[in-house]
Amino acid sequence: MTTNTATSSASSAAATLSAAATPSASSAAATSSASSAAATPSAAATPSAAATSSASSAPTVSSTTPDPGDPRLAFAAAVALAGDTIAGVTPSQYRNPTPCSEYDVEALLGHLVFVLHRVETIARTGGIGDDTDEVIATVPDGDWNGAWATAGDAAATAWSDPSLLARSIELPWATMPGAAVLGMYVSEVTVHTWDLASATNQSVIFDDAIVGASLDGMGQVLPAEYRGDGIPFSEVVAVAADAPLIDRLVAWTGRRP
Repeated sequence: MTTNTATSSASSAAATLSAAATPSASSAAATSSASSAAATPSAAATPSAAATSSASSAPTVSSTTPDPGDPRLAFAAAVALAGDTIAGVTPSQYRNPTPCSEYDVEALLGHLVFVLHRVETIARTGGIGDDTDEVIATVPDGDWNGAWATAGDAAATAWSDPSLLARSIELPWATMPGAAVLGMYVSEVTVHTWDLASATNQSVIFDDAIVGASLDGMGQVLPAEYRGDGIPFSEVVAVAADAPLIDRLVAWTGRRP
């Protein structure tokens, strides 16, 4: 078993967001205003011991704890951990089923890249765009690592303006401040990272600060009773109250940890 840190495939995206989230003298007031105007899911948890997925016979990747006050940093950390997990996928695993039943491993890779494209589109246009195909079917030379890094850089650049955190974003199901929208996508990337790790027998160490904030955010935007009638989530799966946070998060989305 080997251990990697979650910075390799998305390091430039994380660097972009880290630089953007550190206010200069001229931007500190704007950053403070954005943080107070928008309720961010990333501020809801404090770090504790990391939760480890049940797979234990493959490489281990881990996340790093970001500043919980800026959802862009939590997003960068989630993207980095997903990138390291993507790097652990082999072509022989592409047809493996995943806990997200509509996708096999390769389709899930395509959906993850699509998610980053959507996050970029939201920042640039204030909406999700018109693309209804939620899977990127192919990437040049089958290079999912490169596609993820490129999409991560683009999303980071698009969200580098701190004023976006307070801006109202109109989604088909709600109007939310940018900070809450980005926090929602922290949850999506984190859950799909778990899906991918489970499907490819990778052991991933998730940071409890990020996962806890994601769980709190999902509880707000995806209540337990808000299932069925076209909602793409199954019923909440019961887990122990003291289960690892990552197990509680994926169970909330209808997956069995």
